[in-house]
Amino acid sequence: MASLPFSIVIPTYNEAGGIERLLRAIDSVCKEHHLDVEMIVVDDNSPDGTGAIVDRLAAELPVRCIHRPGKLGLSSGVIEGWKAARPESKALGAMDGDFSHDVAILPRMVAALESGYGLAIGSRYVAGGGITNWPMRRIVTSRVACALARPLTKIKDITSGYFLVRREALEHVRLDPIGFKIGLEVIAKAHYGKATEIPYVFTDRVAGQSKLNNREILNYLKQLRKLYAARLFPARTA
Repeated sequence: MASLPFSIVIPTYNEAGGIERLLRAIDSVCKEHHLDVEMIVVDDNSPDGTGAIVDRLAAELPVRCIHRPGKLGLSSGVIEGWKAARPESKALGAMDGDFSHDVAILPRMVAALESGYGLAIGSRYVAGGGITNWPMRRIVTSRVACALARPLTKIKDITSGYFLVRREALEHVRLDPIGFKIGLEVIAKAHYGKATEIPYVFTDRVAGQSKLNNREILNYLKQLRKLYAARLFPARTA
């Protein structure tokens, strides 16, 4: 039986230090487990040459790069990548470009969708998951962010940026590209039915710089406000 074909989008800005290692790791895991993957890097005109590295790798790996004119944001990058995904992909996904997400769980995520789940999330906050090499401030920020969104869903790692979702679950769904928590948009809005969380250990980046700043925190709060308003006053936000 053929594996479920999927496209995974990796939004990037100045990830030249690790993007080749990440793409080769994804390719290796998918080849080992006979997974049908398409990798799409959406690069926001990285001055460090990230996009050029991906263009070079496209000659040997199942990857292509979408070059954008400037720093337009993570969520909008993921959405743009999904729109450009090959027609045969039955699932769409997202992951970070800094190697903080464990590529080894991709086979389990694909298997979950093949078994009937509509959404498979790489989770730090279920049994077997965790975080390493992260400063306490980031851990506290992540936990608070999840707590603020907890009334929206039973999923524990609400702010995870590592997931696969059935493509059909996104049909006729309007995703807001604000901020960088596209996973929260999918969790709150997509028609995926059953969801499962696959544990993994998050490892802080070893190259490049974190994109989290006060502006992104403010965008997250704006995102939450919109999602809660849509739940509480659906007629006003339709």
